[in-house]
Amino acid sequence: MPKIQMVDLQRQYHKIRREIDRSVKDVLVSAQFINGPKVKEFEANLADYLGSKHVIPCGNGTDALQIAMMSLGLKPGDEVIVPSFTYVATVEVAALLGLNPVMVDVDKNTFNLTAEIVEQAINVHTRAIVPVHLFGQSADMEPLMKLAEKYNLQIIEDNAQSVGTEYTFSDGTKKKTGNIGNIGCISFYPSKNLGAYGDAGAITTQNDELADKIRRIANHGQSEKYHHKYIGLNSRLDAIQAAILDVKLKYLDKYVAARQTVADYYDKAFADIHLLQIPERLPQSTHVFHQYTLIVKEGHRDTLKNFLHERGIPSMIYYPIPLNEQEAFKGRGRKVGDLPVTKSLCASVLSLPIHTEMTDDQLEYIVETVQAYFKDNS
Repeated sequence: MPKIQMVDLQRQYHKIRREIDRSVKDVLVSAQFINGPKVKEFEANLADYLGSKHVIPCGNGTDALQIAMMSLGLKPGDEVIVPSFTYVATVEVAALLGLNPVMVDVDKNTFNLTAEIVEQAINVHTRAIVPVHLFGQSADMEPLMKLAEKYNLQIIEDNAQSVGTEYTFSDGTKKKTGNIGNIGCISFYPSKNLGAYGDAGAITTQNDELADKIRRIANHGQSEKYHHKYIGLNSRLDAIQAAILDVKLKYLDKYVAARQTVADYYDKAFADIHLLQIPERLPQSTHVFHQYTLIVKEGHRDTLKNFLHERGIPSMIYYPIPLNEQEAFKGRGRKVGDLPVTKSLCASVLSLPIHTEMTDDQLEYIVETVQAYFKDNS
């Protein structure tokens, strides 16, 4: 049995190495490393896959969030509503721009923002909402969109973990995440479902004027060399990463299906363990399972994690500390309420290995080990 890993990028690469190597070699031979044909090719193919009118590649997912906020004209002191239970980048970029991050709680089952939670945080200073489609499942976007319309707010979708997730509206309309709000932000960090071999990101929008502004901001605020309309960043997707991503994009649906198969296996195995809560699946959203995250009840999380580690099974805690309790954000922005769900999740969530190369032997071993722990500790 191969060594169990949270993500096995080596084995994934070996399956498509000829295509990857050929695509990278094409870039090396062309010597067009910045904004070359491979970048344009990937941009067009990703837009087609996502159903996005505009895809603007950039340096990484954090840059995508920062550029999105800059493009919407948010000013220092403006409030941006964000979940406290997420990765730091979502709040970090707001703070960097002098905005006030308003950290709120999340739904206890989906780990995502809801319209009910967000509305309690809205005041005269609120300008934007950043729903994070956490772990591979969409936030419930239709109520959030209605809320944004009611209060004239912008929505920036943090789509870093959910590329390919599909959301269904009450009228039957389907959209992939990142195409619902004003702007969507993607990370192609190597461990993501669609991962580069280094840092990479992209921004999506359906708005022509926004797309033009985003494209300029990502390139020093210019569309024509030496003519700078906006304050911008140097955040461009290099052609080698685009070449890699364009190959892997062809396999993304297959990768998602493999992850969903693993998740189904886990769900069935753990459904009757009363000390575990398996991931909630919203009927209006598909789940691409960037992570498979359990809630481990009654204080068993850390002892289960140690039990797994001793038997060669990795696991991860996403996320151990609420963002509102991080030292970096003391005195910045505000929080709404005591965030009891966030506190509880930080003390109880545990993510198990899930990736495209998992074998039946690995899955059986992981499941049997988890079951053995609870047999002895129920």
